[in-house]
Amino acid sequence: MEYIRKQFYTLKERILEPRKFIQVLAGPRQVGKSTLVGQVLEQVSIPHAIEVADGVDPKDSDWIHRIWEAARVTMMLRGIDEYLLVVDEVQKIDNWSEVVKREWDVDSRNRLNLKVVLLGSSRLLLKKGLTESLAGRYELIRMPHWSLREMHEAFGMTLDEYIYYGGYPGPAHMIKDERRWRKYIKDSLVAPAIERDVIMTSNIYKPALMKQLFELGCGYSAEILSLTKLMGQLQDAGNVTTLASYLEILDQCALLTGLQKYANDEARKRGSIPKYQVYNNALLTAYKGREFVIDRTDTRAWGRWVESAVGALLLSMADELDYDVYYWRESSRSKDEKDNEVDFIVIRDGEVTAIEVKSGRRGMNSGLPAFVEAFHPKRSYIVGTGGVKLEDFLNCNVEDII
Repeated sequence: MEYIRKQFYTLKERILEPRKFIQVLAGPRQVGKSTLVGQVLEQVSIPHAIEVADGVDPKDSDWIHRIWEAARVTMMLRGIDEYLLVVDEVQKIDNWSEVVKREWDVDSRNRLNLKVVLLGSSRLLLKKGLTESLAGRYELIRMPHWSLREMHEAFGMTLDEYIYYGGYPGPAHMIKDERRWRKYIKDSLVAPAIERDVIMTSNIYKPALMKQLFELGCGYSAEILSLTKLMGQLQDAGNVTTLASYLEILDQCALLTGLQKYANDEARKRGSIPKYQVYNNALLTAYKGREFVIDRTDTRAWGRWVESAVGALLLSMADELDYDVYYWRESSRSKDEKDNEVDFIVIRDGEVTAIEVKSGRRGMNSGLPAFVEAFHPKRSYIVGTGGVKLEDFLNCNVEDII
C-alpha cells in the first residue's frame, strides 16, 4: 500500500468542494506530487484528465488553451456538469500564468464547473506566476521534503539513516548500496533540478558556475563561509554578486540556501557571511559523504550531519508557517576565546527562538547564554546532547517548538 502524506487529505477535500479556486500543489522535485494527485484521483469519482508539460515547446503557450478546450469539449460530449483538469510541470510553459488566468476567467463567467489542479516543481517560477497573474484565484498546497516520521513509517528508515541519507522517497530502497544511491541522487534528481528547473528557466549566464556553486555549497552545509572564499575554489570565473544571485535561485528551488546572520539591523543581515544549508541532507551526503559507517563514527563529521538535519527541518516548514531562519555569531574580543555562536535563530511574528545543536562533538558553548542576554528571545534551547532529544525534535510539529 502506498504511503499517504497529509497533503492528500487537503487536496481531496478541496477537489470535492464547489469550484472556487485553482488548486496549486507546489514543492521540490521527487517529493511525490504526481503520486499524491494519483492517489487522490483514485479516491474521487470526478471525471478527469492529466496533462504533462514535459516535452512541450516552452514557447507554445497555446498548448494550455488546447488542453483546456479539450476538457470543455469532453464535458459537452459526455453531458457531464463537473470535470477536473490536472496540469503537471506547468511552469515550463512561457507565460503560463496569463493563459491559465484567461481560461479560468472564461469558465467562471460561463459558470462552467471545470476544476483545475496545477503542479509545479520550481517554487521560484510558481510563486512569480501566481503573484503576477493569478492573485485571488488560487490556493497553494505546499509539499516539503519528507520528514523523519514519514521516512520511518514508509520505509523503516532509522534516525541515523535519515540524518545521513535524507528524505527523498525515490531512492530510499537503495541506501544499502551507497554507490547506486549516490548516483541516483546526482543523475536522476539533482541534474534535472539544476538543468531543467534552474538553468533553463532562469537568467543563468554561467551554467557551469551555477553547478559548481551548488556542489560546493552542498558540501559546506552547516558551515559558515564567505562567498569570496568560496569563489576561490570555483574553476569558472564569477563575482560575489553573481554567486549571491545564484544562491538565491537555488534557495527558491528548495535545494540550497545561505542563511544570513541575525542582527537588529537589516543591512547587516544582508551583508553577512552566509551559512550554507541544504534543504535535504541527501544533498550533503551526495557531495561530501564518504561512507555511512565512516562518517557516523567520525564525531566531528557526524556533528555536521546532525546540525544540517536540524536546519533542513526548520527550512522545510518556513514558507508554510511563515517564519525566517538565521544563524548568529559574535566575534570574541580575545584571540584565545572562541566566537560566540548559535546555530539557528527563528523569527516568527517578531518573536525570536534560539536553537543550539549539540551531538557530543563540542564542549560547552557560551553562545546561547550570550544571545539570550543580548536579545531576550521567547525561547532558547539545545537540541541533542544535554537538551531536547534529536529524534523528538526531528519528529516534532515545528509550529510547537518556535
